[in-house]
Amino acid sequence: MLNLFFNPLMPTMDEYMSHPVTFTYEDLHTPTPQPYQPVARPKSMITGQEDHSLTWGVNWEDNGAGTFRTGVDDMNFEGFSAEEREALLSYKQVFMFYLPRICNHCLNPGCVAACPSGAAYKREEDGIVLIDQEVCRGWRYCVTSCPYKKTYFNWGAGKMEKCILCYPRVESGQSPACFHSCPGKIRYFGVILYDQERVLQAINVLDGNLVSAHRDIILDPFDPQVIEAMKEAGFPDDWISAAQRSPVYKLVKQWQIALPLHPEFRTLPSLFYIPPESPMQIFLNKKGYQYAHGEGIPSLDEFRVPIKYLSNLLSAGNEGEIVRALRKLVAMRHYNRSVAVDKKAGDAVLQDVGMTEQEAKDMYRLLALAFYNERFVIPTTHREKAVEPYIERGLVGFPELTRGA
Repeated sequence: MLNLFFNPLMPTMDEYMSHPVTFTYEDLHTPTPQPYQPVARPKSMITGQEDHSLTWGVNWEDNGAGTFRTGVDDMNFEGFSAEEREALLSYKQVFMFYLPRICNHCLNPGCVAACPSGAAYKREEDGIVLIDQEVCRGWRYCVTSCPYKKTYFNWGAGKMEKCILCYPRVESGQSPACFHSCPGKIRYFGVILYDQERVLQAINVLDGNLVSAHRDIILDPFDPQVIEAMKEAGFPDDWISAAQRSPVYKLVKQWQIALPLHPEFRTLPSLFYIPPESPMQIFLNKKGYQYAHGEGIPSLDEFRVPIKYLSNLLSAGNEGEIVRALRKLVAMRHYNRSVAVDKKAGDAVLQDVGMTEQEAKDMYRLLALAFYNERFVIPTTHREKAVEPYIERGLVGFPELTRGA
């Protein structure tokens, strides 16, 4: 009870960022003529000191560019030798990829389990994890329990806040704002059906089996038994259709190229990532720029991002999951190149990874050419079938409300 109002396990500011800073934006808007080009200089948000020296920040970690300062503690380097780690950290541009991270809206959310006031909850209708601002008392146990550190304390409101997955937009059939505004059009949103009765079983397997166990509890929306169970549970037909057309189901379950972030945390995240590939390899000689190794598509052992690093990030150290996903992506590139350049479909590379030509075409369509309605398949919320708890409470007597107490 002594720790109820004081959490001794709170992460410190230094674990989030080196120092919170803002910038002197007022220098950019002053009407007073200046003898030099105006510049927004870094300013400490704690002391107010201007011209603060910048070293690294939390956003730098999200796209892997700050690891030369914090890489010594990077858990994704587990299993690397001291020489390998030193080499990768000494050359800052050996590899870098952007890792956008929002709340994972997990199936087994740690924030919900740890909240003393019950303010954090997971919605039954769509699985979105929210924090009730009326119930929250700001005890910050969700910060400690969330391994992804995606809840934060609002010092102005005295409440905990987090990504709400833009649930008002989702309810109306629209994608969340960050998905909709992505300039690269590389985010996908869709329905995934889970077997809730097997969640406990999925989180209690060995680390190397976590990804496959997570994948196994995803239900097949084309299975007649699943469809019948959904109808018996009152799911509208548009939800069944959305689950069958879901791009996330294809990427995660059908093609198995999208993987969960740090599955060893055992929260079963609902967001998945496609491992990054390396760009075309070219070199410069007297003839100009030439492709390396003929076609220029690198093999897996030539990728800039180490397979071991990706496996620590996306498959709890299981390199087989990463290799399988990357081999399918590389095979798709080889196939499309053979069609576009050689004018002949080279399906041998597809057979090596267990893919058909139609799967390669569908994968390329979804990853490169998909329209808005293909990337985002979101059924609307049927509020006409929702139950209003406050109205229902007024229609029953006190014994009904306390049944089982």
